[in-house]
Amino acid sequence: MRMGSGTFAACCIAIEVLGVALFLRGFFPAPVRSSSGTEQHAERPAPEPAAGASSNWTKLPPPLFSKVVIMLIDALRDDFVFGPKGVKFMPYTTYLVEKGASHSFVAEAKPPTVTMPRIKALMTGSLPGFVDVIRNLNSPSVREDNVLTQAKAAGKRIIFYGDDTWVKLFPKHFVEYDGTTSFFVSDYTEVDDNVTRHLDAVLQRGDWDLLILHYLGLDHIGHVSGPGSPLVGRKLREMDSVLMKIHAALLAQEKKTLLPSLLVLCGDHGMSQTGGHGGSSPEEVNTPLVLISSAFERKPGDVRRPAHVQQTDLAPTLAVGLGLPVPKHSVGRLLFPVVQGTALREQLRFLHLNTVQLSKLLQENVPSYEKEPGFEKFKMSERLHGNWIRLYLEENNSEVLFNLGAKVRRQYLDALQMLSLSLSRQVMQYDIYSMVVGTVVVLEVLTLLLLSVPQALGSKAELDVPLWSPVSSLLFYLLLLILLAAHVTVCTSAESSCYFCSLPWLAAGGVMALISALLSAVLAALTKPFVDSRHLRTNPGLSKSRWSDVELLTLFGTVGHAVSLGASSFVEEEHQTWYFLVNTLCLALCHEAYSTCFLGGDGEPPCCQHTERGCDNTAPVQGGNPGCDVLELGQAHRRPTSLDGPWGCDRWLVLTSPWLTLACCRLLRAMNPTGVQGAHRPGLGHWLTSSDHKAELSVLAALSLVMIFALVQSRCSWASKVAMGLGLLGVYCYRAATGSVLFPWQQDNKDISRGLVEARFVYAFVLGILFMGTKDLLNSQVTAAASKVRTRGLWATHSGFILLAALLSRPHNLPVLVCCLAVQAVMAKFIWKPLRHGAAEVTVMHYWFGQAFFYFQGNSNNIATVDVSAGFVGLDTYMAIPAALLTLFATYMGPVLWASHLLNFLSSEAGRGSALSRACFCYALVCSLPASAYIVLVTSLRYHLFIWSVFSPKLLYEGTHLLVTAAVCVLFTATDQTHTKP
Repeated sequence: MRMGSGTFAACCIAIEVLGVALFLRGFFPAPVRSSSGTEQHAERPAPEPAAGASSNWTKLPPPLFSKVVIMLIDALRDDFVFGPKGVKFMPYTTYLVEKGASHSFVAEAKPPTVTMPRIKALMTGSLPGFVDVIRNLNSPSVREDNVLTQAKAAGKRIIFYGDDTWVKLFPKHFVEYDGTTSFFVSDYTEVDDNVTRHLDAVLQRGDWDLLILHYLGLDHIGHVSGPGSPLVGRKLREMDSVLMKIHAALLAQEKKTLLPSLLVLCGDHGMSQTGGHGGSSPEEVNTPLVLISSAFERKPGDVRRPAHVQQTDLAPTLAVGLGLPVPKHSVGRLLFPVVQGTALREQLRFLHLNTVQLSKLLQENVPSYEKEPGFEKFKMSERLHGNWIRLYLEENNSEVLFNLGAKVRRQYLDALQMLSLSLSRQVMQYDIYSMVVGTVVVLEVLTLLLLSVPQALGSKAELDVPLWSPVSSLLFYLLLLILLAAHVTVCTSAESSCYFCSLPWLAAGGVMALISALLSAVLAALTKPFVDSRHLRTNPGLSKSRWSDVELLTLFGTVGHAVSLGASSFVEEEHQTWYFLVNTLCLALCHEAYSTCFLGGDGEPPCCQHTERGCDNTAPVQGGNPGCDVLELGQAHRRPTSLDGPWGCDRWLVLTSPWLTLACCRLLRAMNPTGVQGAHRPGLGHWLTSSDHKAELSVLAALSLVMIFALVQSRCSWASKVAMGLGLLGVYCYRAATGSVLFPWQQDNKDISRGLVEARFVYAFVLGILFMGTKDLLNSQVTAAASKVRTRGLWATHSGFILLAALLSRPHNLPVLVCCLAVQAVMAKFIWKPLRHGAAEVTVMHYWFGQAFFYFQGNSNNIATVDVSAGFVGLDTYMAIPAALLTLFATYMGPVLWASHLLNFLSSEAGRGSALSRACFCYALVCSLPASAYIVLVTSLRYHLFIWSVFSPKLLYEGTHLLVTAAVCVLFTATDQTHTKP
């Protein structure tokens, strides 16, 4: 079956997306759980251990607190409470921490540090899977055992106000609730006022046992303005006054009850230096945990420094405080200072219940649990505890009893620490079968792309896909039968759950058929050179042409980058790899330009003629100038002898262009320091975003918008020019309305709004420009001047993407967008055209620059650098699909804009040939190589120490990038008219 190389690449990349999705589902399975689920009847609590005597304590201990209030402040970092900001903006909380009746802790939140999995960890005590980053957008209900389910079963009344993620996770658990969406990050006032407005009424009532308050304003301020914003101090002061109100009301109510109350101040996760979260930096994982109760009275001089604990430790602590069983899936351990004021027998009882629960979970998840040191310590502690109970029941109050009790307590605490650590390591297991199937699909696609290179990059840009020939069909059915038999064998003998085995037989059979078809195509491609030697004669250029230095650099650079992903340091600092490759590319291009201009070539005529002869980048190539059709592959490279002559391009512009690009890239590196080593370093972007330099930022943003218009308008129609100009003006008005920049006549923004009208004004022009571009692309199918109309339509589409990028970019990132467009213009006019680079070279260079500009934006392989606020520009409420698409575009605007420019450049320069088809194939290949290599590397490193903190976030980025690549390939294939025109 004959197929264009672009269409073939688009199909391959779509199949690879399916394989990556299957691999991700196996790599991020549901965590291992206890075999006794929540749907079963409650188990009776373990009795006290006894040695020669029967204990009379077989029930759960009574609750320690009458009422519990959980005040969760989203994105509350530990230094916001325990650091200088806490002293300055939260004086009442600071007093309670330093001198009041409280116990303070620094609770470590395991990655991923996003809201939904952190709430699950707080209430279940378990470690949610990393794939909960994706589920965070649409939270499913919690099925495992948790504190709220136990409290509801015990008849306790629960009230909730705040983030509606709780309502989705725990439906039908609250007798009263009022949820607000957590994703509309532009709102940091009403979202908290909606919680506080209920406090006066609910605190005066006594018809509740557990009150949960989730404040979102601080997190939203971080996403929009960062932790250095003055709004952070105002919000912390507001939270301090709320905590004081709650504490005063609880103290007043304690006079009417026999038991004290408990107030819990905590955060679900922290906040990075850029305001995001999701990664594993100390600022993101360290959160404050302050337990406030009159039962924790301290003596004068009693200094209690915040101890480091795990966030999962709150679940068993709350369960003990409310007189509930410890959640079955919890890996946390009781915070002992909470029960330290109780009698020794009660202390040992609480510790024993916690260790019994952890030991059961260990037995169900670790086959060799008896060899675990924590289990051995638990058994020893239980024996000593039994001896202590026997002495206690004999009413022996001697010093021996006290010393033995203290020893048992130490043994239990050690056992809890060891058991919790063992379970934290063993709590996740991989779905190996699903991972293997996904990996096979991905590797088959990569192999097929590599084997298809000679045909796909040939002069015809077509290849023969041998799927329907008799031999291939026979091989296909044989492979399908073997794979189906293997699938049945694996699924019937698997001891653990497997996602691929749980799929319907029709879906699983379809995947197996796809694998068989791909393998048949791979085998046919491997055997074709041995049975048909004509491919060497049909593509003589490929075998005879000499590789240039730039071609070798792009080849080894792409392969070297893929190999480097096997090291955690290279993943954390991947931006350095791309900066190095782009800088080296600029130097290689400078050497090539120098050789061309001064050393001469092979006698060919100059490559750059006067623009009136057809080589201007604003006009497509016409049939009368064959010397400018420079993007045809399959032939030896033709290098010019010189750039001299009255009608030649200025050699000095050609020579200085790589150096200008190099200087531009060096400047952009100082704009947004990123990566683990550089994220905390102050950059030019940090300086501009500070409140003291708003005037400078305003001037820079205005100049950047003017330069964007100047760089784009030259190839736009008059209607697109007007729309672009008004749209860029609307971008500045939007940023001024939100308080990021100033109007010239306004010294300070007193009235800050969401900028809804201004943003929607810009969206209207974006849609208008995209509509005009689409109309021209459709008209090019029927008009006589098809090439000119299509080029104009493609540039209009590119301009629409640029306007959307300007709207979604932070003001300090507008110079990055300007540099992106400037480098594109310089490289196209003075490098790629004069030096006659082929379509494959130009494609790889666009890919490299797109990756570099991804990091120039301030992105990294840390989830915390995703600018969530971009998804809510112009939205007055949370809409999942538009928010997800806007966030995706804002994150990958660098690669998207470079891919769009590649489409325009090749269409204008090679309208007669099949350069677009070859470019689509090259783009798919260079994107598929690192994704495939990384999947293999991650599989081999799945037990690495940094698998969840470093490698897993990068895996999600690779999967998303591959999805973006699939969309780009579809756009290339739809635009390519080589194989559709008669």
